[in-house]
Amino acid sequence: MTEHEIGTGEELGRRKFLAGLIGVIAGAIAAVIALPALGYVVSPGLKRSSEEEWYTLGPIAMLTPNVPMGFPYSRTVSDGWVESSQSGVAYAVTPDNVNAVVFADTCTHLSCRVTWQAEKAGYFCPCHDGLFGAYGEVLAGPPPRPLDQFETRIENGQIQILLE
Repeated sequence: MTEHEIGTGEELGRRKFLAGLIGVIAGAIAAVIALPALGYVVSPGLKRSSEEEWYTLGPIAMLTPNVPMGFPYSRTVSDGWVESSQSGVAYAVTPDNVNAVVFADTCTHLSCRVTWQAEKAGYFCPCHDGLFGAYGEVLAGPPPRPLDQFETRIENGQIQILLE
């Protein structure tokens, strides 16, 4: 072998090594930039809004025993990239002005909105004439089960419901 051939072999080896080293460095730089950017783009889609929120309806002193009272509520819910508004009326009723039971305003038959109607002594669903009693029990119509209840607590005289 001549010196010229040996020099060429070393130079080709050095070129390949430097090219490989530059490729590794460029890949590392790309990863450092791309991974946080990818995480930023993908993370909202992976998050679910599973935060529980206690919502204050009002003072229990406002209630008359065994007479339901409606409390409107509204909140914004984020689920990934989608933000939606959740609203309704929570109907609270107390047997003794110490404890309260709170019902959703959604019929258990086809999810129509129910309203308290004193003349019918119940929550009336206009879709199929469903009727629920003051404590959510089915009185008439096609609803398959009682009204859904919110988890409820009384804190400092205020009725609170758990919104999930």
